[in-house]
Amino acid sequence: MTTNVSNKMLKAVLIFDAVTCFAFGLLLCLGGGLLASHFGLPADLLIYAGIILFPCSVLMFVTAKHARPALALVWLIILGNLGWVLASITILVLPIGTPTVIGYGFVSAQALAVLGIAALEYRAIAQHSLSSTT
Repeated sequence: MTTNVSNKMLKAVLIFDAVTCFAFGLLLCLGGGLLASHFGLPADLLIYAGIILFPCSVLMFVTAKHARPALALVWLIILGNLGWVLASITILVLPIGTPTVIGYGFVSAQALAVLGIAALEYRAIAQHSLSSTT
């Protein structure tokens, strides 16, 4: 089993993930108060969620910039993305605020997008693993 992967698709997806994490973090941090009223969610929740995204973005970017990204870091990123999806679903089912229709739509759409990114990252490492064994 290899501990490093080298794959253009993986690096591209990690960079995309890093950029979207950073942008989403800015949106939540700078617009948390305004978004809270539209989404029916606590402003603090949105702001802290945004803050969490900055170190995640750095990890994704640094991992993507390695000539051969460490497989353990890629798995950490995939699992982190899946954790974000689970947390997003949890926010919608637990009594945290009173999500509006816009809030449900926004949280659901971003959770699906993150799930898609995690799937692309997994696909990239799975393809690399298959090509390494043949």
